[in-house]
Amino acid sequence: MPARRPARTALAAAAVALLSATAVACGDSGGLQSAGATPTAVSPAKLWPDLRPASSPAWPYDEAEREVVKGIRVPGDDIRKVAPVDVVRAEISAHPDDYGSKGAYHATVDRVKECEPGGDRARCPVLKAYYRDLTGDGRDELALGFRLYPTNQTAVRIYTVEKHRLVQVLADNDAIIGVELAGRAVIVRSPAGITGYEYRTSWAWDPEQRAMVFSRDEFLRTGGGRHTRRPSASPSPSLTPSPSLTPSSAVTPSSGTTASAGE
Repeated sequence: MPARRPARTALAAAAVALLSATAVACGDSGGLQSAGATPTAVSPAKLWPDLRPASSPAWPYDEAEREVVKGIRVPGDDIRKVAPVDVVRAEISAHPDDYGSKGAYHATVDRVKECEPGGDRARCPVLKAYYRDLTGDGRDELALGFRLYPTNQTAVRIYTVEKHRLVQVLADNDAIIGVELAGRAVIVRSPAGITGYEYRTSWAWDPEQRAMVFSRDEFLRTGGGRHTRRPSASPSPSLTPSPSLTPSSAVTPSSGTTASAGE
């Protein structure tokens, strides 16, 4: 995408020059003057027209991930009354392959213990919780993030309430630069491994699948630095769900706290 911007700039400059020349010519007693030859328009060239079209996508981007959170009650169907730390504990219990002694995120278990009263809050992996209506039903959803130790990844989760049950409608684990809530979309920003660029993945509510589904993936230039690959311990963004929140919802390492996404 960035490679197309210089071309657009050149076209804009040519248009401005042509308009300027025309304006000057109209005011001249000699009448209209030529602005020069116009480049010949070139239509897109279609490559491999006989190539057999793929019958299925390489990656199941449109597959929604929904999971009822077991062991969590939602008093009065008010998601704000659900303790974020309890939600994280429920995930740990439900996924022993990920959080067990041999799991990729095993160190998260001990860190969660620090979220208890009297624990070291600075070591608690649960980030500030945010609330916003992401489904359009007039009720808030819960946007939750927590660090996945010993990796440098962060878990991004979105929860809603259905029939008195807490339901996870987005799960994304990734190396995170930041997360934003824009309207009813969740935008996850991740390092690209190339200086001056980043990935931005968007997830939007799908009323048919009743979940947040993949809607856009971008590789964007953020400015600065040479176009060289930098050494990094950060994994490339995964193709499965991951976490973070808007400028007003920036994830901070404070645990057990909550706020509205617009605060």
